Amino acid sequence: MDESTQFFVSIWIKFFFLLTPFFVMSVFLSLTQDISLAERRKMSVRLTLEVIIICFILYFLGNAIFKIFGITLDAFRIGAGTLLFLSAVDLVQGKETPVVQEDSGNITIVPLAIPITVGPATTGALLVMGADVASAWEKVLGCAALFFAVLVVGILLFLSTAIERIIGRTGLKILSRLTGLVLSALAAQIVFTGIKHFLA
Repeated sequence: MDESTQFFVSIWIKFFFLLTPFFVMSVFLSLTQDISLAERRKMSVRLTLEVIIICFILYFLGNAIFKIFGITLDAFRIGAGTLLFLSAVDLVQGKETPVVQEDSGNITIVPLAIPITVGPATTGALLVMGADVASAWEKVLGCAALFFAVLVVGILLFLSTAIERIIGRTGLKILSRLTGLVLSALAAQIVFTGIKHFLA
């Protein structure tokens, strides 16, 4: 495996777990339990497109936001990593996120896209990861990895009814907790990198 492929796979895995797909699937199934399978699949496609747009905006806005507010990348690494770690702890502990559903016919942007799929911790991590890319080629690979990560999450949502039938809600909760473990490691890496560069 060459260096570019390794970079792509590494970033893809980070983005995939950052989007907490199994937690998102659990919430998606709960909020769409009263609609037909066809409508649920249409909603999963709309949600995937919306999340792709949101993620790409955040991925490219990092440096601009840091310059506007005068925040160093390392300081944001520490803050975003800490927030991500707290979110990971919630996942590991299996805490339920309260979701207010005011309009059952329009839930893809709010709350499914924001804040369920792309919450504050995910937003911070995307800003950091986008600003952390040095070369144009790595930026291209990062964009491709982000696109495919969201696409895989979208496929899981599209097939969520069948997946739930196979592994059940208990299986989804277990996978969500495992996702939390991976996120905690990713959060620690972001924080330690920020501290290392800040002290240097």
